[in-house]
Amino acid sequence: MTDATATSDGITARYEETESERLLTFERDGRTAAVAQNVDGYAMLKVRPSATGDELERYYGFDMALDHAAELLGVAAHDLPVPDAAEDMGM
Repeated sequence: MTDATATSDGITARYEETESERLLTFERDGRTAAVAQNVDGYAMLKVRPSATGDELERYYGFDMALDHAAELLGVAAHDLPVPDAAEDMGM
C-alpha cells in the first residue's frame, strides 16, 4: 500500500479518499490546511482551512495549491511533506 501519511519538521500530512474527494490535510502547531480534489482526480484543487472548512480558492496546479496551504500554516511550500499517495494530485 502507498504511504498515506508523511511528517517533516513538525508538519504532518495525511491523505485519504472519501466517497467524493481525494483529501490531503496538513497540521502544524494546531493550524490546519487542506487540499481537495474530486475522487476521479481530474478537477481543480480546492484549498480549505480544514478538511471540512469552506473553500478559499481553486487551483489547476498542485504546486499552487500547496503554496496556498503552506501560507495558511506559516511555512514555505517546500517544507510541506507530501505522502506518496497524494503526489499525483492536480491537473
